[in-house]
Amino acid sequence: MNLIEELQWRGLIQDIIPGTEEQLGKELTTGYVGFDPTSDSLHIGSLVPIILLMHLQKAGHQPIALVGGATGMVGDPSGKSEERNMLSMEQIELNVQGIRGQLAHFLHFDDGTKNAAKLVNNYDWFKDISFLDFIRDVGKFITVNYMLSKDSVQKRLETGMSFTEFTYQLVQGYDFFYMHQNYGVKLQMGGSDQWGNIVTGTELIRKKSGGEAFAFTAPLIKKADGGKFGKTESGNVWLSANKTSPYIFYQFWLNTKDADAIAYIKIFTFLPPQEIDDIIAQHEVDPGLRIVQKKLAEEVTKMVHSQTDFEFAIAASQILFSNDTANALRTLTEQQLLEVMDGVPTFNFAKENILNGHNIVNLLSETGIFPSKSEAKKMIQSGGVSLNKIKLTDIDFLVSKDDLLNDKYLLIQKGKKHYHLIIAQ
Repeated sequence: MNLIEELQWRGLIQDIIPGTEEQLGKELTTGYVGFDPTSDSLHIGSLVPIILLMHLQKAGHQPIALVGGATGMVGDPSGKSEERNMLSMEQIELNVQGIRGQLAHFLHFDDGTKNAAKLVNNYDWFKDISFLDFIRDVGKFITVNYMLSKDSVQKRLETGMSFTEFTYQLVQGYDFFYMHQNYGVKLQMGGSDQWGNIVTGTELIRKKSGGEAFAFTAPLIKKADGGKFGKTESGNVWLSANKTSPYIFYQFWLNTKDADAIAYIKIFTFLPPQEIDDIIAQHEVDPGLRIVQKKLAEEVTKMVHSQTDFEFAIAASQILFSNDTANALRTLTEQQLLEVMDGVPTFNFAKENILNGHNIVNLLSETGIFPSKSEAKKMIQSGGVSLNKIKLTDIDFLVSKDDLLNDKYLLIQKGKKHYHLIIAQ
């Protein structure tokens, strides 16, 4: 399979300009994807454009990642129901630096090869362009009728759209033109919601310089049940380990439903098609083994984080979901324990009370883990409460300093799946 054929097999092509496949088969082609610096970290919604760049480089072409220091000040209306908040220059620069570091994890930069990746910031060429220069040299090539015809504009006209957002497609189109002229870029890739902005760029290149440009987009990732991809109860799943721990990241992929996992393992991994087909076939024999989910979670966690982080996620899962890990729990450092417990409800409690010995029933009710002492007693007597993975049976048990993990924490398990972390301060 050539590059386009493989991307189609993986479900990564939605719209494509005729001639794109032929261009990629003809010569080394430079292509780019744009990233908005709305945060100092990308999230898993950004993985698809990152993976497109990775596929491009693996196929021998040159990828360029454009970080929108200028366009980030405007705001892209595509897929948005309302105008987003503007960011300061200082915040945008911090975000650009954060994204720059993340992209270096996925692409090969400055390695001396012809297709070494580049990273550019469109603020570098927009900062010296005046408004009058822009509307004279760029605006005259694209009609208002053309701009109004775009879905990203049509969907916002009912609720209202600022002139700032309306001009976004011109600004993004100029990015393509500028890079076509200065970096030899002939290809732009992105999500399907970017199609209107992307073809504005190809139109500008054609009209302003008579050049030829190509493009394709990937479908927006959705869950089989129609839910939004990449969201959890606590918000975005980030690529930064500081924002989403590798353990939580691993669990996100591990907990995907069968239909989603079968689609995602094609999209988000670089496993060969035959190997993916074999994994899916094994999974369908016994879905309860969750073979696809496990392999998906392994591959994506190793790609975004590391082999070490993947191994820790496995160990952490065993600690949480096995009944024989009380000793293993005590081997965790404070940082590892907090990573495993990321998202678990926490409760503060006076350490001095624990040092003197504190009744478990009182502790459970005073922290609010149970609404009353009687509820706590019933649950302990029925074997439904564990302290640091050790099941409790004695309602008169006294919690002491020896029970503290890292001299600070108590892990309470209520039933099979509900964890609570008490922080002794």
